[in-house]
Amino acid sequence: MKTTIPGAFLMASLGAWASQTMAGPTVYVPLGEAGEVMVMDAADDVSVGRISGLPAVHGLAGTPGWGYLVAGSYDERPAGDAAMPPKPAGMPQTVHEAHHAKPPASPDAGSAGSFLSLIRIADGAITRRIEVPGAVHHTAVIPGGRFALAIHPDRDSVSVVDLSAGRVAAEVRTGPRPNYAVASPDGKRVFVSNSGNDTISEIDTETWTVRRTMAVGKSPEHMVLSADGRTLYVNNVEAGTVSAVSIGRGEPMKTYFIGGILHGIDLSDDGKTLFVSALEQNKLVSIDLASGGTRGVPLGPSPYHLTAVRGTGKLYVSSAEEGKLWVVDGRSLAVSREIPIPGQGHQMVVVTN
Repeated sequence: MKTTIPGAFLMASLGAWASQTMAGPTVYVPLGEAGEVMVMDAADDVSVGRISGLPAVHGLAGTPGWGYLVAGSYDERPAGDAAMPPKPAGMPQTVHEAHHAKPPASPDAGSAGSFLSLIRIADGAITRRIEVPGAVHHTAVIPGGRFALAIHPDRDSVSVVDLSAGRVAAEVRTGPRPNYAVASPDGKRVFVSNSGNDTISEIDTETWTVRRTMAVGKSPEHMVLSADGRTLYVNNVEAGTVSAVSIGRGEPMKTYFIGGILHGIDLSDDGKTLFVSALEQNKLVSIDLASGGTRGVPLGPSPYHLTAVRGTGKLYVSSAEEGKLWVVDGRSLAVSREIPIPGQGHQMVVVTN
């Protein structure tokens, strides 16, 4: 079943059908310039719908148990433009405007900006748009669901967005060209990769200030944090390496060489295996973290974003050159299925039903 959702709202019938029939996890795949998020039933590896009305959607994030996704737009427009979702049929305009009241003007009011879209998982509805001061690449949600981070590579900063208030609470200057963010399990710290100066910024979420800066390899981008919050694995994309950073020590304790430009990264459910997309080499690589041994299998063209689908042993990997997803067995690294998609797959999110 494949349903395209007109405008900004997923049809209620699809939401009800999905919640009743999908036995496994759901994977949400942002499609970049296609302006949609594809909804995948990971039990059968089939598309069950799309959420439209999401211009240049690259970043997507959520917190387990919170009930929402946060989508970023890698598109800039005059501040105040398209800051609220379309009015649902039958709702008075005054009620719609009151529910989606604009936040107070920021110091950058009048300049180009972008927005985050809040997507309710239960029915796929875009319930709110929140203006931010620049184009958004990746996003992250702090455990608990109140705050989200929007990464602004062109501003050398991240916006801290209070989702309950619907406004930017702070803008934190990190390093040049910030790329990706992950939060600690307790939500007290956020780590942001700075591809422009080869560092990781550690942000204190109580004060929203950078508490320390950690040096890693050349052009750090995608990252994944171990379940215990002690080790941060960082793709140094131009160096062709992965840094295993000790959070306690604040420095890399091991470096894994893969070669070529890298992109996606994730951990197996048990945390013992690291998976990396070797984009330039057209390979998918697994690293045994106990032995340090690596294994690579051909996968191309240009394996791109990667996510481990929790509880299934599968990986979903997108291509940077072709509209497709590969479904890969995490043990053998064998491709079990190719799924055509109408665009590039970017920051995928797995929600367990």
